[in-house]
Amino acid sequence: MSPASESLPRELSTEASWHEALHRLQATALPHALASLVGSAGSTPREPGAKMVITQEGVYDTLGGGTFEYQVIDAARQALRHDESSPRLEAFALGARSGQCCGGYVHVLIEVFAGAEMTAALFGAGHVGQALVRLIAPLPWRVLWYDSREDAFPAWAHEQLRLSCHVSRDSETAMAALPTKAHALVMTHDHAEDRDLIDALLRHGDCASIGLIGSQSKWASFKRRLRDAGHEQDALDLVRCPIGIPQAKGKRPYEIALAVCTELLTFKPDMERPDHRGIEPQTLRRVFTQDNQIDAPAGED
Repeated sequence: MSPASESLPRELSTEASWHEALHRLQATALPHALASLVGSAGSTPREPGAKMVITQEGVYDTLGGGTFEYQVIDAARQALRHDESSPRLEAFALGARSGQCCGGYVHVLIEVFAGAEMTAALFGAGHVGQALVRLIAPLPWRVLWYDSREDAFPAWAHEQLRLSCHVSRDSETAMAALPTKAHALVMTHDHAEDRDLIDALLRHGDCASIGLIGSQSKWASFKRRLRDAGHEQDALDLVRCPIGIPQAKGKRPYEIALAVCTELLTFKPDMERPDHRGIEPQTLRRVFTQDNQIDAPAGED
């Protein structure tokens, strides 16, 4: 399944209302933006409170159509492309610049939901893999689960909204669909398959982290072969083996899964500017104090 095809969750029609789309996209942790008309003056195509949901591939509901709506969609998709986390307040004059003759102006609040906080690419559906997926399930993360065996995935896996299962018999196929900045975890049923995947992940070169289940002696053996395959020490240093927080004890699948999940939590990005969130105060002051917003260029906040 390609990243583009994953942009539309199951059972979500392009004719869906904004609230239906928002519910499904929130549940599946896929990137989207909610555009809300929060203020207007003069003649406008929709009333305050109208909403629209935008993804990179779809638009659900409408703010009234026309060039103005295309400008909103473009602003939302730019925010999605740049992984913006703060809401944006945009002002649009419905005059000649926007190709509309309503003569009014509107303020649109664009709230960006980046989707999952993290994406884990898990290779291996054995005991540890299954325990790990169950631990991650309540978290707002996405999991791409790979295994080379047709019958490896448990029945309950296909009912999880933020989980997608992929039968992948070779590493090349898996790498082709791997999203950027995923946290890769290799724990298959076969050491040769593990080594092949680590080799492919290092060549892929766009992972947020790479973890390998196993002992230090297993990793020492792998490193020798990976060096022979052309990997430099700097690349090999990116691989964590054993995985899991080092203080954890126990070898039961659930215990290992707990240690790995805890380690993944340490990789969560810090919130930028924790003392300054949301729309810039000066932007809000301009909105509530200026009387000449109708003359503002389209798209200016």
